[in-house]
Amino acid sequence: MRSIGHWVGGKPVEGGSGRAGPVYNPATGEQQASVAFASTEEVDEAVRTASAALVDWGVSSLSQRAKILFSFRELLNSHLAELAGMVVDEHGKVYSDAEGEVQRGLEVVEFACGIPHLLKGEYSDQVSRGIDVFSYRQPLGVVAGITPFNFPAMVPMWMYPIAIACGNTFVLKPSERDPSVSIRVAELWAEAGLPDGVFNVVNGDKVAVDALLEHPDVAAVSFVGSTPIARYVHSKATSSGKRVQALGGAKNHAVVLPDADLSFAADHVSAAAFGSAGERCMAISAAVAVGDAGDALVSALTERADAVVVGPGRDEGSEMGPVVTEQAKERITGYIERAAQAGARLARDGRGLVVPGHERGFFVGPTVVDQVTTSMEVYRDEIFGPVLSVLRAGTVDEAIALVNANPYGNGTAVFTSSGEAARRFHREVNVGMIGINVPIPVPMAYYSFGGWKDSLFGERRIHGPEGVGFYTRSKVVTSRWPAPRAGAGASLQFPTSS
Repeated sequence: MRSIGHWVGGKPVEGGSGRAGPVYNPATGEQQASVAFASTEEVDEAVRTASAALVDWGVSSLSQRAKILFSFRELLNSHLAELAGMVVDEHGKVYSDAEGEVQRGLEVVEFACGIPHLLKGEYSDQVSRGIDVFSYRQPLGVVAGITPFNFPAMVPMWMYPIAIACGNTFVLKPSERDPSVSIRVAELWAEAGLPDGVFNVVNGDKVAVDALLEHPDVAAVSFVGSTPIARYVHSKATSSGKRVQALGGAKNHAVVLPDADLSFAADHVSAAAFGSAGERCMAISAAVAVGDAGDALVSALTERADAVVVGPGRDEGSEMGPVVTEQAKERITGYIERAAQAGARLARDGRGLVVPGHERGFFVGPTVVDQVTTSMEVYRDEIFGPVLSVLRAGTVDEAIALVNANPYGNGTAVFTSSGEAARRFHREVNVGMIGINVPIPVPMAYYSFGGWKDSLFGERRIHGPEGVGFYTRSKVVTSRWPAPRAGAGASLQFPTSS
């Protein structure tokens, strides 16, 4: 059985706590590795190592950082297929999806390569007679990232390239369900020339998480995961005086208006609902049919769900793979069962799917649940599986009110051919990321990612300009260099410009 340890101080470290967890191949249902769970002492060692590395890295030149980032970018690009394959084998998503994940993470690295420009400050000459004001940004120190299983390559890349580019050192706690890609990335950082201790990986469970949240030398924490855990991370870390960005769960709606191209909408809503087996924080899990679009939309969505090819991620013909664990499969099928019991109609029931040759795999077929109401559990909760609920609304106003009444505010989309309706929708919905005829509106790396309401805890969103702001703090300097002269004195009055 392959063992996965940690990465601290520029080298692999075997876990010494004696605790470990299984890593499965979701397509076969078999355990393929064992991952070490770090103790509090092992997390402390990683943070102390990062603190020691900060002494030099925090004052490194922008040219040095950019050079290493460019080298890292080239290594990621040349190893993209390898990294994508690791994601497939431990997460279960199909290869093309995993490849796209790595590519989107790579785009954040490319954004961070521009750090000399991103960290440029401001300067105001002669704000008062003989006085200038300027500002610049400095790193926070040791920062930590706690990341989810659903994007084991991309989500950490939302964090550490920018944090490291800004002069911080980093401790990553990836998901224990698919940890291998983070260790491989650490090796690539070392190959790119990153000094030992600047990037560290500790695997583990709640013990490791709490150790990072409580550690006095960790200045900031970035988190992506479920809303209950995001709330916990934010509360615990801020109580320790840390800066926190904690991205939580979602219930993303796609509103389909009667004037939309129904075939186009059904294609894209289905892809957004069933891609990666619905294990995306930006997946569409609720379709809202407005006016008389409902029956035709359900028919089209069901037809497309029936056509999805489900199989192992390594199979080139597969369009959707398994969910990540047996427990996830049982949880998802439980939601489907309870939806039917609550009065919803299963237009397409994905339970009981068996993939030949992979009978023990964690597969759930695409599921379309019609006649869903906002009081049903299948609508209220984030299921994180290939389950699409369909609700009805009489008007655009009702659809907007429905979206706004939901406690989540991560992403939403509207399908329409009306510019007026689209503009009204994106101005009135209380959601952080909005797509117009785009079902998964994940912004490019040079914009920031994050939702509203119970989908984000903290002041800053992730990557992009807000990421740079999160991982640095600003100094403002008011400067005067007076020429020696007789009679120059100071006044006791509050200073004003002159």
